[in-house]
This record gives sequence, C-alpha cells and structure tokens, in this order.
Amino acid sequence: MQVTSVGHAGFHIQTKAGSILCDPWVNPAYFGSWFPFPDNTGLDWDTLGNCDYLYVSHLHKDHFDPVHLAKHVNKDATVLLPDYPVPDLKRELERLGFTKFFETEDSVKHRVGELDVMIVALRAPADGPIGDSGLIVSDGETTCFNMNDARPVDMDAVHEAFGGIDIHLLQYSGAIWYPMVYDIPARTKTNFGKQKRQRGMDRARSYVEQVNGTWVVPSAGPPVFLDPALRALNDDHGDEGNIFPDQMVFLEQMRLHGKDNGLLMIPGSTADLRGSELLSLTHATDPAAVYDDKAAYIEAMAQRLAPVLAAEKASWAPAAGAPLLEPLTALFEPLMRQSDLICDGIGYPVGLVLGDETVVLDFPNRTVRPPGDRDGKYRYGFRIAPELVRTVLRDNEPDWVNTIFLSTRFEAWRIGGYNEFLYTFFKCLTDERIAYADGWFAEAHDDSASTELAGWEVQRRCPHLKADLSKFGVIEGEKLTCNLHGWQWDLPTGRCLTSKGHQLRSKRL
Repeated sequence: MQVTSVGHAGFHIQTKAGSILCDPWVNPAYFGSWFPFPDNTGLDWDTLGNCDYLYVSHLHKDHFDPVHLAKHVNKDATVLLPDYPVPDLKRELERLGFTKFFETEDSVKHRVGELDVMIVALRAPADGPIGDSGLIVSDGETTCFNMNDARPVDMDAVHEAFGGIDIHLLQYSGAIWYPMVYDIPARTKTNFGKQKRQRGMDRARSYVEQVNGTWVVPSAGPPVFLDPALRALNDDHGDEGNIFPDQMVFLEQMRLHGKDNGLLMIPGSTADLRGSELLSLTHATDPAAVYDDKAAYIEAMAQRLAPVLAAEKASWAPAAGAPLLEPLTALFEPLMRQSDLICDGIGYPVGLVLGDETVVLDFPNRTVRPPGDRDGKYRYGFRIAPELVRTVLRDNEPDWVNTIFLSTRFEAWRIGGYNEFLYTFFKCLTDERIAYADGWFAEAHDDSASTELAGWEVQRRCPHLKADLSKFGVIEGEKLTCNLHGWQWDLPTGRCLTSKGHQLRSKRL
C-alpha cells in the first residue's frame, strides 16, 4: 500500500485492488480564511483524481471542496458513503455529477471489490455539520485508519474487525474560532489558547494510545491564514496561546511522551508500506523548505495566492442593501418553532450586530426582532460584517458555524459558559437538520455504567457526547476533563463547568 499526502486531511491510498482519494481540498475555505498548509496547488490533481474510489468524510469545506471535485475528480469513481442520518453529503456529491455510491453501515466491515472497508460514522449534532467519519481500509496486507478530524468514542469495533492498524492518520491541531474572536483581555485569551492547544494535542495522543498504530501521521491541520487581517492566527511567531500548532510540534509532543513512530508527511509525501513495515518515505518537497523559516514560507505563499484570495472576496455579496431583519426572520423563526428543546436550551435572547443594524434572536419567545429598551447587554452576542450574512443568505447556506464562524471574521462575547445548543442551532438551518438535532437532544443517554478515576466513581459515558471517560477522562484535584472535546465538570457537585446542563454522576470513593 502506498499512502500519499495530498494536503491537510487529504490522502491518496494506492493498493493493488484500486485507489482511494480522500478529502481532497485545494480552494480556500470559510470566506477565504483557510488555505491548505503546506501549499498543495502544485500536485498533479488530474492524475490523483483519476481514482477508483472517492471518500469525503463530511461537509466541512476543508474536506469537501466542490469546485475541485467537479473539475478534477473522476465522476465514475465509486463514492464510499458514510452512514449519516441526514443525506446532505450524498445530495451534494450527486449535484456534482457522482452517480456510483457504496452506502456503508456505521462501524461495519464491508467487502468492496478486493478491499475491506469500514467507515465509523459519528452522528451527533456536534460532529461536523450533522456528521463526521473515519475510514479504515485494508488490502489484505496493510491496514490504514484515516481518522481525519473525526472523534470516535470507542475503538473496540475497529480492533475487532481489523486487528492491528499499520498507519494511523489523525487530527491534532485546532479547527475552531475560540478563543481568538472573543472580546476578552489579551492575557486571558492567551491563557485560554494555551489550554485549548494542549487539550487538542492531549486528545490526539489519547487516540495514538487507543489505536496503537505502527505508524502515526499528524494531519487534518493546521490551515494557513493568508489574509493580512488574519495572519496573526498562524503559529509562526512564538505565540504560546496559538491553537494551530503544526506537524512538527505534535511530532515533538509524541517524542516527549515516549513515541518515536510519528511520520512527517506534507503534500506529495508518500509512505510505501508492506504490512507494518515502512519500505520508504519520500517527499516531493523538502520539509526544510517549509519549516526552517515558516514565516517566510507563509509570506511567499500569501504573495503567490493573493489573486485567489482577491477573487474569493469579490464573490461575496455587497455589504450595503436592504435591512436584514426581514430575511433573518423568514429564515430563523420557522426553525425556532420546530425546535423547542434547542430554543429552551439556549434560554435567552442573542444579539447579532450587523454593521449599523442589530437583530435580536429571541429564543425564549421564538421570534426575531429589533432590539428592545429592556434588552441590556446580551448574554451571547456576535458582531458580524453584513456582507458575510448577506452572502450566506444569498447562497441558502444551511450552516453558519462552518462558514461564518470558522472564518474567524467576526467578534463574539458571552456572559457565562459555552452554549452548545446555540451553535447547534446555527449549524442546523434546514427543516431536516433541525428536526434531527432536536430529536437527538431529546433522546435519553445511558449513564448507568460507572468507572473509577483517581479516587472518584463517575458515570462511564460523558454526559456531553458519550465518550468513554475511562479512556478520555482526566482528573486534576476535584475537576474532571473529558479530553475528547475538552469539557469539564466539578466532581463534588457533578456540575458542568463548560455549558449549562449535562450533569455528571460522581462521588468520592
């Protein structure tokens, strides 16, 4: 098996039984904020796209690049489709001209031609835009687990189906806007960033231990920010609170924790494997040209791709136009009326400051309205350039989280903790999505099993997204952190410190 990095979470897996192209991403994403790092525009994309199978893990635009898929990927390829509750991914691929689909069943090994294939599909509203997934493929000799940025909660099904993993591809870097966009003091922001950076790498190392692959490839991040307004988000100037560490940082983390089986792969790097034996690792570009002077590499990349960024900005809707209250009312109010559990979970009005206009999303009353005299300071608020909102409205975008928010081209404030229900609402802006998400939250979660951690008995499944706390739980003093998503609880009371609700069952032994 030959595994070639094509950038970010993208890989080309060549076997004797056929080739699989995974998550090819080239064009800038999230309002031109994210570009693949290192640069992958020079790869032979027509050859890479002449594949037998296509795997797109989910609809985030740094994994699903519709312009690139339409132009460069063979439409006769068989799509390996994750088992998602909402068929948006299949619809989007059909719209691009793909007609052959192998529809997998979640966490079940399938025989596809001469390959054994399993896709672990994550279905919680917090997983991607209603879904994220990881791919395991074996050609009978070598087994590859392409986890990209999925966060599976249980590895048992993978190990039972495939035994050992020869090469493990996983995310380790940030893919979020927190804490950079929040209106908080700079020192506080740095401290939060340090915690976020380390938690991401701790989570990745936990997966390294659980998967126990012979070789580990840090991937699915970081992006690079080429817009001058966003360049400070790159980890190239010694900012200890930066949440976008690069591959070299994580490889050093692995070494510090006794793991020397990490592989550096950048666009064009190919690992040739026979079972667990690494026959060769070759690079199309000398990694030293990227990492020895990363800031200079990014500057050269920014100059080279400036026309691409300019074209992206030119595609946005104009900032000026009719007031936004009416179209936002037409979009949001029908969804509010369908999602009592989510609206009650949000529990308060949220302010949208859109240039000179302010719009209030009054979730308790299920209305969208102008600001009122008694509103005061909103507990949660967003300051967004109106051209971004006009663009997502023009394009009927069903997900503001994975467009506006991941762009980091906005400011936010909040009083109190993170509100999971609010961000779920913003990524479920269709009838189908909101109905699924509201129903998902309504389901009872099993918390009957327990585990013992550092002198405490706690429920085994995390109240947030059911992660196994015997594997992801870390206790420091009287605080438990679930490293899957970084959520925290006060153990004496079981109170969630990250968001309201999500009570944890816990007692001291």
